[in-house]
Amino acid sequence: MATAEMERTTSFDAAEKLKAADAGGGEVDDELEEGEIVEESNDTASYLGKEITVKHPLEHSWTFWFDSPIAKSRQTAWGSSLRNVYTFSTVEEFWGAYNNIHHPSKLVMGADFHCFKHKIEPKWEDPVCANGGTWKMNFLKGKSDTSWLYTLLAMIGHQFDHGDEICGAVVSVRSKGEKIALWTKNAANETAQVSIGKQWKQFLDYSDSVGFIFHDDAKRLDRSAKNRYTV
Repeated sequence: MATAEMERTTSFDAAEKLKAADAGGGEVDDELEEGEIVEESNDTASYLGKEITVKHPLEHSWTFWFDSPIAKSRQTAWGSSLRNVYTFSTVEEFWGAYNNIHHPSKLVMGADFHCFKHKIEPKWEDPVCANGGTWKMNFLKGKSDTSWLYTLLAMIGHQFDHGDEICGAVVSVRSKGEKIALWTKNAANETAQVSIGKQWKQFLDYSDSVGFIFHDDAKRLDRSAKNRYTV
């Protein structure tokens, strides 16, 4: 197995665990032989008769934000159109929300959908984001759904070696395609940023080069801002 594929498979063991946990159910005894029948005890019957309410907490709480093109066209100040959609802190809450929201391919043109650590707003002006920057990936129109999900799972599953550096991610739907940006908080920490960029590419099996832009450069130079790091 190639190294990149091995890394991707290992990283997304977490995704399988998230899905398995969301499905619920009791644990299986690893010691049982295949086909072995376990006699049901009174305790087991009692347990199965109760509603299972166990939750699986995440390392951090996260918030989904939505910025619609209609609201953006009416805004009086940048960022005023952002709407807090839902905050989740467990595996079950994540899947409950994810399965009931539009995925990137179904969002309207011009929309931005964010997932940020709770209490961090997806704005350059947020104190946590102010000295940070973004990694960006480009996708053909309607082709970012899986990569968006894998990005979310890697973030909330704390799969990055420098996960504390991550603020959140946003998927943007535009006429020429879709973009996913990963926001980090300390752009000057090159070691951490390059590690995050490399791992993100491995998790998504993304073959093109990706670049990192400092927020300060983006604010000063807008579209003329150049990548400081590339992986």
